[in-house]
Formats: sequence, C-alpha cells, structure tokens
Amino acid sequence: MWWLEGFRSGTRRLEILLLVYTLLCCVGDCLFVTDYFTRTPRKLNAYRSFASVELFHFNVPDDTVVAVWNLITFKEQGGTFGDSCPDRNVTVYFRSGAPPVINPLQTRFPKDTIVPGSFAVTLTWTLPNRTTGVFNVTSPLPGDWFLAAHLPKDEGKISVKGLHEECQYLFQPQLIVQRLIGISVLYPGYFIDQMIPLHNRSVLYKVFIPNYISRVKVQLVDCNTKNRSGESCPVLLKIRSRAPPVHNSSAMDCRENVPCELEVPLPSWEQWYYILVERYLSSSDVYFRIGVQVKDCSKPTVSKGSSAMNMPQSFGTAMGFSLSETLPAASLPNVPQNASDQASLLAAEDSITYLAPTADTNKCWPIRPTLRNELDTFSVHFYIFFGPNISIPPDRAAIFAINLMPVLDSGGVLNMELKLNVSSVKGENITIFGCLNHGMPLSLHDNTSVSCESESVSGFHLSINNTSNITKLRIPYPQTGTWYLSLRSLCATEHGFEMCTNVTAEVYLRSYLTPCINDCGTYGQCKLLRTNNYLYAACECKAGWDGWGCTDNTEAYSYGFQLLSTLLLCLSNLMFVPPVTIAIRSHYLLEASVYIFTMFFSTFYHACDQPGIVVFCIMEYDVLQFCDFLGSLMSVWVTVIAMARLKSIIKQVLYLLGAMALSMALQLDRHGLWNLLGPSLFALGIMAIAWTVRTIRRRRCYPPTWKRWVFFLFPGTTIATSAVALYAFVETEENYFYIHSIWHMLIAGSVGFLLPPRAKPDVKVSPLKRRRGCGYQLCVNEHEEMGLVDPAIITINSICTS
Repeated sequence: MWWLEGFRSGTRRLEILLLVYTLLCCVGDCLFVTDYFTRTPRKLNAYRSFASVELFHFNVPDDTVVAVWNLITFKEQGGTFGDSCPDRNVTVYFRSGAPPVINPLQTRFPKDTIVPGSFAVTLTWTLPNRTTGVFNVTSPLPGDWFLAAHLPKDEGKISVKGLHEECQYLFQPQLIVQRLIGISVLYPGYFIDQMIPLHNRSVLYKVFIPNYISRVKVQLVDCNTKNRSGESCPVLLKIRSRAPPVHNSSAMDCRENVPCELEVPLPSWEQWYYILVERYLSSSDVYFRIGVQVKDCSKPTVSKGSSAMNMPQSFGTAMGFSLSETLPAASLPNVPQNASDQASLLAAEDSITYLAPTADTNKCWPIRPTLRNELDTFSVHFYIFFGPNISIPPDRAAIFAINLMPVLDSGGVLNMELKLNVSSVKGENITIFGCLNHGMPLSLHDNTSVSCESESVSGFHLSINNTSNITKLRIPYPQTGTWYLSLRSLCATEHGFEMCTNVTAEVYLRSYLTPCINDCGTYGQCKLLRTNNYLYAACECKAGWDGWGCTDNTEAYSYGFQLLSTLLLCLSNLMFVPPVTIAIRSHYLLEASVYIFTMFFSTFYHACDQPGIVVFCIMEYDVLQFCDFLGSLMSVWVTVIAMARLKSIIKQVLYLLGAMALSMALQLDRHGLWNLLGPSLFALGIMAIAWTVRTIRRRRCYPPTWKRWVFFLFPGTTIATSAVALYAFVETEENYFYIHSIWHMLIAGSVGFLLPPRAKPDVKVSPLKRRRGCGYQLCVNEHEEMGLVDPAIITINSICTS
C-alpha cells in the first residue's frame, strides 16, 4: 500500500536522524522512548478560504527531544492509481498551540488583526502517483500541534458530478516522536553535586516555575575536572521554557564567566524550564554543583486609598509546593526563614545545599481575575469584577488575567477593546499603554516608555489617548492558557513620557471570544468546522471578497455587477413564456403547468442564490433549490413524453411516476449526473419505441413530413445539445451568471421547437353529431333511433367519412 511504503520510508529517515541526535546529545542516564501517531488519509481541496483546508490535530508529549512528521500524498482516480492526474503541489502549515493562520493568496487582513507565525512546507511530486516529505522539529513545544494542508487555487470550473472520474489528492500525516524518561528534577533554592562522565556529551535537568516569579537564575559552581579545580569550567549552560534547549536558546559559556550564572527575567509561569549542561570536547569527567534561584514577587505592599485598584485581586504564593514536604527529610538541612537579597548559605550536606529564595525589590502588582461567561460555541465574554470601567492609577500598572481553555478556545478569535473616558483625565495629555502577553505579565516599571517585549516574552501593543480614545485588537486562533493584559498610564511632555501625578484614568475594557472576525461581515459566512473532536471556525467569502474576515475588496463585485447578474439569471427564465403559450394553444395543459412551475421557482431560486447583497428569498433556500431542480427535470421529462404521442391515460401515468421518481432521486443527490441523464434517456427510449411502432404500422417514417424534421426537430435538438454542452463543459464560477442565463434561454427555446403540434381528433362518428352534407348518415341515424331500419342491412360504404 502507498501509505505503508511512505511510513517505512519515514521510519528509516527517523532512525538516521535519531542516531545522529543521540551521538550529538547523549543525556546522562536518560532513556529514549519512541511513540508513533497517524491520521486517516483525507481528500485535499483547492484553497479558497481556511474553510477549504484539511486540518489535522496532534499532541506532542512532554520531554520530547525530536518530532518527525512523515507527510504522505498520493493520487487516486476512479479507485485506481492516478498516474494520469496532473501534478499539483501540496502546501502544509505547522503551528504549535493553535491552528495556523495562513494567507496563501496574499489578501489583506482586517484592521487591528494580529497574524501569528507558522511554518510551511511545499511537497512536490517525485513519483507519478505518490510523494512523501519529512518535517522534523528538534525539541518541539509539548501539547497541541496543528497541520493545515491544501492544494493551489484552481480556475473555479463547475464540473458535473459523475461526468468523468475526478482526480483525488489524498494526504496522510504521521508523527513519530522520541522523548526522554528520567530527566533529573531541580528544586528552586537547592544545589546538588553532579558530573558529566567521559562517555556522555551533556546532562539535562528541568525545574518547575510557579506563579509570581519575576526572575530565574541558574548557577553552576565548584566546577572541576577529575576532582581538580581549574581556572575555567569547560561547559556550556543553556535554558529554555517548556522544551529542551536548542541552538538559539539562552546560553552562557562557563569558560569565560566565573561564577557561571544564567538569568531569565520575566519567566513564563506554571511551566517547566529545561537546563542543559553541555561539555566541550575534553578527555576527562566534569564535576560541578548546580542550583536554581528564583525571585519572589507574590506579596506586594499595595497602598490603600483613592489610587488603590478595585478588588478582588489575586496574589498567590511564590512556591506552589512545599520543598520540605517534597524532598526526603534526611536530605534537607534546617531551613530558616530568610527573604533578603543577600541570601546566605544556611546548611550543607554531602550532595544538597539549600539557599532561601529572595524577594524582588520590583514587586509585581496584583492581578485582577476575570469571570468567564460562556454563551455559545466560541462565544465567551470575560467580565471584570466591578467593571467594565476600570481605574488606571498613575504610579503602577493594572494587570488582568484572561484564561483560555485548552483546545476549546483556540479555534475562535480573541477580541480586546479599550476606550478611554476623556473626562476622567482632567485635561491632561495622558496616554494609556497596554501589553497583551501570553504566559507571563509585564509589570511596566519604566516611567518613560513601554515595551511589550523582553528576552523571553513577546507581546502585543495597544495605546489610547485623548485624540484617539478607542483601540481594538484581534487574535485569530489564539494560544490557550492565560493571557495577561497590563495597562499603564503616562503623561506626554516636551521631553517624552513621564509618570502622571494625581491623575487616575478611567478606561472601558471589553474582552471576548467570537467564532469569526465581525461574523465575516456582509459578504461572508462564518462556518463552524470540525476535525475529529476538534472544533474551529472560519469565514467563507462570496461576491469576490477575500481575506480572513472577508474584508479584502480587491476583486469584489460591484453593486451594479451584482444587480446585473441577478437580473440576467432571473429574467432569462421569461423565455419559458413562449413554450407556455404554445403548450396552451396546443391543449397541452399539464405540460404548460410544469413549465410555469419551472419558470417561477427558477426565477426566485436564482434571486435567493446570489452571493452578494442583491438577494431576495421568498422561502427557505433549500426548498427553492429543490423545486428549481425538480421543475427543470420535469420539464425535460414531460416534453419528451409528449413527443411520443402516447394515449392520454398512459401519458398521465408516466407523468406521475416521473414526478415521484425524480423527487426521490433529487433527495438522494441533487448534483448527480444521472439525475439529468437517467430520466432523459428513459424518456427518449419510450419516444423511440413509440415512433418505431408508428413507422412500422404506417410503413413510412414518423413524423411523416420533412418540414417537421427540418424546421422543428433538428433546431430543437441542436439547441438542447448546445445548452447541455455549455452546462457541462464551459460553465465556471466566473462566467456562471451569463453562461447559466444562456442555459435558461436555450432550454426554454428548445422546448418551443420540440413540443409536438396539437393532436388531431379521433375520426369516429358520434351518433348524436349532425353534420351538413352528410344526409345519408343523418337518415341512418334517424331511422336507427325510430327503429324503422335494420342496422344490419347498412353497408360500410354508406358511412360518411368526411
């Protein structure tokens, strides 16, 4: 099987990659465990919007050192190999934490929208019917990973279902991960003796950082080789949040820095930090003592008064667990209470030394929680206690926490709105700066400027002032977890920004989660999509509009164009008026009623089916579509049956059976090819049999006159064939409005030519019917009624046949 061969190929590549990784980064006594994940193959679609992509959801385990995605793509056509299918490149996007926000058509995003980054891989075809690709990530972030795959945008041709075997491009991703087991855990404040043996290249540790930690410092002391102290320590110290360090992680060369200390300001809260000690090439063992120190900012002294922030407030403790309860009592020295900056060495044993955590002089401010109110899927409002109007004191930042649920909230849009109450600033030239960060708040201590980025944290910037007092921020597909909004007020002066004095600004804050940006606007529809058990929303645009929120009008249809297309599609159905007139004059009343039904529902279906704002629906769209399709097929059916010139009772039975059969077929599949060809071929077969029987009985061709063939049947057949060819082979999304209008006119015109003339009355003479010029027949009838003449003596030649 194709996917099995691709899997084996990906496995071989993984084995080579893992062998290289193991040789370069052998980690102490840790064990490697390999896990495999796969997904069912899915059919790829040409890109039109994010609603047309195929989304795959994976979960990368903790402590993963390498993840390899094996990307298998193959072609199918009619259930067999698709060797004759054209090669179409497949683009795959990767993102951690939430679905990727992609823009392959280079359209404009809505205003105030943040576009998160993602990785992209393009797969080209190496074999006629399949191809494989590999995307590997060293030390990937744990948790949710999302893949989005699609084909390039096509020309938008409208193909009839079942007319030909469609080329299908199937995509199947597989994930192979290698994770570590038995990573040594460090506890903040404790120093332990460690070594890197000669046969190992490095050693890996991890430490958990709880809430309200403002700084993390990794210290490596007493470094020596073979129990001999040296002037320099031949190791490299690295640290990274959530995953093992990589080449661009924060690092410190311990050969040039004594003592060797690596600090991380503003670390991410409630996350594991991984510490890698990597030795340089040497021929001896390396001995050292390693520890982690944290700075606690959990207990600020907030002054009470007019500038105090509204309650409630969240403080918490620096350590989410008790170290004295976690470590064995025999290994712990006595732990006195000490929170000064100059922490001293309190106790020591052979392998563990404890240093008390220090308190940060720049204490972090209290964080105000928000109340989560779920209204619907991806419709969540975050309310602030005693809000939504909040006070921003002049001397410190106001910080708010917004918690997004894992998996549940990452498929929507996070919206943030700020509005300054200008009357509250008392004429001061004040500016409110805001930073929205994920995982860790920024305290904004600087009184002259505001930056939303640091060495380990990157956020999004907002600002409002007296002249521009409203700002908005939208984040499609936000990462789950806790988001922190920090607000700080500064006053503008001739020398820049300075801290305001005795001015407490009032700001209206609104934060909420929606499925789509502005509900996709006027020219879009917000669709709720699902991939396995994961829900997400995306916009599907219409009338030529594009973009993530259907706000890019570069190729949008004008109002005049929309009105013209609607009028063409609707008024072209008036071509059924001549066939209706002909049918009524020829006494084909049933056929005329079918044509009127078709004309009515086709007109109002196309008036409701328009993509723009020129839309008029008299009933539900699904009802109009069903009636339009049924009327079109019934028009073909009754026209061909009428051409067969059957007896009245047989014709009526066939009309009724056709209506019931077509209704059932349309309910099963409205766009299938056989819904049109099946009834047409069956009716043509009945017509052919009826014409053949008449030809044999009369011993001459039926219809008997050459004028009927030349002036009616041949033009009608030509027009109908042209209409079917346009519908099946020429119609596209761009030319739909005028090609389909021509289809309406051609079909209606062909009916006018093909509908047979009025049938002649039967030649049987009625006994009560009197006609001038046939006196003998009248005489016979009168004598028959009077009983004076025996009917048996009247010869057949005496009957009037005029």
